Amino acid sequence: MPDPNVLPAVNRFGLGAAPGELARARPDPRGYVAAQIAAPPPPVVTETVPADTAAGLFLLTERRRILNERNALVKRGEADPGTPFIRPGDVAAQEMALLLSTAVDTRVPLVERLAIHWSDHFTTAGGFTGFLAGSMERQAIRPHMLGSFRDMLVAATLHPAMLFYLDNRSSVGPNSPFGRGSRRRGLNENLGREVLELHTLGVDGGYTQDDVIALAKILTGWTIDLDEPPKRPERVGFFPERHEPGPQILLGKTYAQEGPDQAIAALTDLARHPSTARHVTRRLVRHFVGEGVPALEARMAEVYRRTDGDLGAVTRALVSDGEAWGPPRKVRPPIELLLAASRLLGGLPPQPNPGRALKAMGQPFWDAPAPKGWPVENDAWAAPDAIKTRLDWASELATRLPPGTDARALLDAAFGPAASAETRRAVERAADGRQAITLLLLSPEFQRR
Repeated sequence: MPDPNVLPAVNRFGLGAAPGELARARPDPRGYVAAQIAAPPPPVVTETVPADTAAGLFLLTERRRILNERNALVKRGEADPGTPFIRPGDVAAQEMALLLSTAVDTRVPLVERLAIHWSDHFTTAGGFTGFLAGSMERQAIRPHMLGSFRDMLVAATLHPAMLFYLDNRSSVGPNSPFGRGSRRRGLNENLGREVLELHTLGVDGGYTQDDVIALAKILTGWTIDLDEPPKRPERVGFFPERHEPGPQILLGKTYAQEGPDQAIAALTDLARHPSTARHVTRRLVRHFVGEGVPALEARMAEVYRRTDGDLGAVTRALVSDGEAWGPPRKVRPPIELLLAASRLLGGLPPQPNPGRALKAMGQPFWDAPAPKGWPVENDAWAAPDAIKTRLDWASELATRLPPGTDARALLDAAFGPAASAETRRAVERAADGRQAITLLLLSPEFQRR
């Protein structure tokens, strides 16, 4: 009788089975997952992508410089030399290739799943933000996702990707020196609102519009200088001339700190708020396990409160809780579907193009439709048109694999004896090898976790 915990160990808390992974997990599935938390997150190889914020900002400002020069030439009636530059989409394609290759090689797939979840929790998307999203994951998300939520919150909120995405670079305190002298700039509430609604308290967390305004004022001054030349050596950070002076009242507490300390203090208190404990852990549970487990959500919130937002403790509690190991509840979102296929196959062929495949399935890479990130509900990924695009992708992928790829061997590597009789029969009775692989990729076991 196969251990029913083996598949959740590699699917629910991992990226899908790599060849040989079921055997590694089989003796002690829960211990296999828990050991990944104890292991330090491995460094991310970044030779092909902007390694840090400085590299991303260089690409961003270089693109702006070249475009400005082109516009000036056009206005003067001169020929455009066609100077090449890197686009945000180019960087996203490089980052996606890195993610797919990491899925193949990693021995700590839970860590990669955590990176996917927390990067979605602190979503940034679209436009120039693409130059900075990778550095945000490497600098603000990964170092803290098994540590302090407070540290992650501060790092993510004040990272240039977030400042750019939620318009805080253009938010100016009305009574600041810069604000008093500018008719075009004023307070922008976007970052303050989303920190409260999405990143900490949640929409039901008990804040008001006055709290949104107060937090927006507290966050003024944290910005990005994209001018050429920059006004100071550091392009990102706290610019006191833009900060709204004086104390601010947020959730009934007065923050009288001066300068950058005001935002740090406010974010620290938000991280420790009971509503944050409930909202943050609820999203974590729904990412891994699904909806409809309120008792599990409550237990995770209690662990968060008891440990002052220790995400390592919360994650350990989640993977050790029996209710988290039940039958599959969730349909794999498109990105997880591609990662699972890449892990099982040892990599994906260039075609079908992974980026275009994700877009066709409704989850374009690094381009969530709103600051809320991607939906966790199954309905978003299980509609008839969504299933059709998965079928098209699986069918084309099967035609691109090397001749002789053994679907039966892949079936055993993916599910072992836990594969249902129906799935095994469908694969074995397929008209040819390509149809067998298509049926494997579309099987309920592969589509759900």
